[in-house]
Amino acid sequence: MERLALAAESAMTGMQTHLKNTGILKTLGHHESLWPRQQGAQLKKHIDATLGSGNLREAVRLPPGEDLNEWLAINAVDFFNQVNILYGTLTEFCTPSTCPTMTAGAKYEYRWADGVSIKKPIEVSAPKYVEYLMEWIETQLDNESIFPQKLGAPFPPNFQDVVKTVFKRLFRVYAHIYHSHFQMIMSLKEEAHLNTCFKHFVLFTWEFRLIDQGELAPLYELVESILKL
Repeated sequence: MERLALAAESAMTGMQTHLKNTGILKTLGHHESLWPRQQGAQLKKHIDATLGSGNLREAVRLPPGEDLNEWLAINAVDFFNQVNILYGTLTEFCTPSTCPTMTAGAKYEYRWADGVSIKKPIEVSAPKYVEYLMEWIETQLDNESIFPQKLGAPFPPNFQDVVKTVFKRLFRVYAHIYHSHFQMIMSLKEEAHLNTCFKHFVLFTWEFRLIDQGELAPLYELVESILKL
């Protein structure tokens, strides 16, 4: 597990360099540092330190005495960046022609609606769905009334509901990658990094009950195997 965590960190750095050089990272809207609050910066250091230890179960736990919403906020930013980078390596392979709908295997298809500009779910290609999804999440992260950036500013009453939607939608990107692009991930030799990122994601969302079990169905066996380890 320690080797996987270290390999994941190295792979993440390598992919970030590659994506910056190709311009993909800029296109995807990667957040270098979105959490300037002092408390958030301290929690980010805690995340980096615990991830470096290779113990993902320990890494996801709320540090003693810390605010839950702060912890959810800083991790939401980190997981958003992780999924952006992972999907960014597949953008030339996940196209409207290869993935005309956003699916996770034969049984599951996702249609897009944000409740604002698109109120009725519409069928779109996988890359368009991910584009809509990432833009929606980035809008939430940049909205200071939802993710307050000033030290001491309160989180809104619906904050955890927004966070749950963020993680539910990020899961759908993982589900599509595993079902539609895992062979390409293997060809790119990114499977260890993908699996470690997803394990971290599953353990975090399970720890704080952020995703309903029904939503996990497309990857249920994989999720179950991670939780049993």
